Amino acid sequence: MNKIEFIRSVQVKLPSKFGKFDLIAYESPVTQMFHLALVKGDVSGKSDVVMRIHSSCITGDIFGSLRCDCREQLIGAAEYIEKVGTGVVIYAFQEGRGIGLINKLKAYYLQEGGLDTVEANLALGLPEDSRNYDFVKFILDDLKIQSVVLITNNPDKQTQLENLGVNVSGILQSVVTPCEHNLKYLQTKKYKMNHLLEGV
Repeated sequence: MNKIEFIRSVQVKLPSKFGKFDLIAYESPVTQMFHLALVKGDVSGKSDVVMRIHSSCITGDIFGSLRCDCREQLIGAAEYIEKVGTGVVIYAFQEGRGIGLINKLKAYYLQEGGLDTVEANLALGLPEDSRNYDFVKFILDDLKIQSVVLITNNPDKQTQLENLGVNVSGILQSVVTPCEHNLKYLQTKKYKMNHLLEGV
């Protein structure tokens, strides 16, 4: 499969509750697919830039769902990057680990019947995780970032980025607090998807 090429479409200032950032949109002129980069400070030519790749989660990020830890991880990354003064959050439009919003909701429905997140995806005939990160390499090259310290609990992100030629110089775990609604979800990520989660 050919890689989708992206271009920097527009860049704006974004004052937010976390601090002052630049928001850059990257768009494919062929597919109209797009992703966002929330950038703090001057990252051009820098090494060890703190970065989180955050897959879109309408249910969590917007509606505050307690079934996942997505919003908690997004807020934690933005707050940490503001604290250290430079960094990037790449907001990737890969809802539901790449299966899309409607399929994600169908998977939620199956989970209400007792399946976990992996089992639900497979029952729908879908992969447990279909995300790819080709576009991240393009964004990092465009921003002239030399190496990144990745905020993640998912070792697959590091593996995929390194296979693309991204220099991952370190990992920072994203600390999450389990609740009764997301404990099974987090346990599935830990024991079936090898996520680095402590206290779960």
